[in-house]
Amino acid sequence: MPEITARGVRFHVQTLDPVGGPSPSEPGGTDAPVVVFVHGLVVDNLASFYYRLAGPVAAAGARAVLYDQRGHGLSERPPTGYGTDDAVADLFGVLDGLGVERPVHLVSNSFGGVVALNAALARPDRVAGLVMVESYGPAERADVWSEAMLNSLARAALVLEYERLAAQFAAIGWRKRSRQMAVADALVNRTSLLADIAAAQPVRPGDLARVRCPVLAVYGEHSDIRAAGRLLATHVPDCELHVLPGHAHTVLSDGTADLLALMLPWLSLGTSAPEEASDSGPRPDARGAAPETGSRAQARGAEPDPGSRAGAREPIYAGSAR
Repeated sequence: MPEITARGVRFHVQTLDPVGGPSPSEPGGTDAPVVVFVHGLVVDNLASFYYRLAGPVAAAGARAVLYDQRGHGLSERPPTGYGTDDAVADLFGVLDGLGVERPVHLVSNSFGGVVALNAALARPDRVAGLVMVESYGPAERADVWSEAMLNSLARAALVLEYERLAAQFAAIGWRKRSRQMAVADALVNRTSLLADIAAAQPVRPGDLARVRCPVLAVYGEHSDIRAAGRLLATHVPDCELHVLPGHAHTVLSDGTADLLALMLPWLSLGTSAPEEASDSGPRPDARGAAPETGSRAQARGAEPDPGSRAGAREPIYAGSAR
């Protein structure tokens, strides 16, 4: 199903059914867990997940749902509506259009984390879990959260407009890259995106404590937003943080194997029946080392680390799977 119209906007959508399982229209086809991918801003779109994570997720038995956010990729680009509340409403509008009623797991990258985290807070009944990959969202102060991102977007707006990157790529025959730059130029220079992002607020620690679903947070050792991962691990009641050595903000593209080694077992655990999730002790990380603290580990029989905050999990330094 390539298009869904939700809230008056046409969204480009792709779905992958579980490998070897029934389609949603067949008997038992709605029993598979649903994993929804939420991409980042401007030059990003669903393709960044489609070729890296969606296939393995479908092969593991889940239904993968990918969509281009408003104004991105092949979705319609209205002049307004790029704030957090609209992005969250768009997400659930797409799911409604697909007929997805069960709680879903949201896998986010970069600014997609803002959408996913706020979706979990707004509709906890519809979100079964969060995978936050190098994701923005939490911060203690608005200026810390937004300054770097807004500066980056403002520079991109100037470069796209005055250096005419779309035309330059077209001139050398790079048609796909040219189309991507044309979409990005129109998005940052001819919509309310920058103003809407400037008005957005981060999710502060007090609100992180209200996140009811489990969270898997994966950040790079050299990431400039690694503090967001620490806030998630400290304040979300059930959060597992992994820091990948040698990586920066490009974990999704450069650390795909490591990411899948962490994400697929975690998603499987999150969709298991309760009696299946408490019989074998804590789950290993990418190196095979068992986490020592956290409410998920406690639920599976591990003793909490003395003195740790109940429900918080210490960072895990996951070794390379490559």
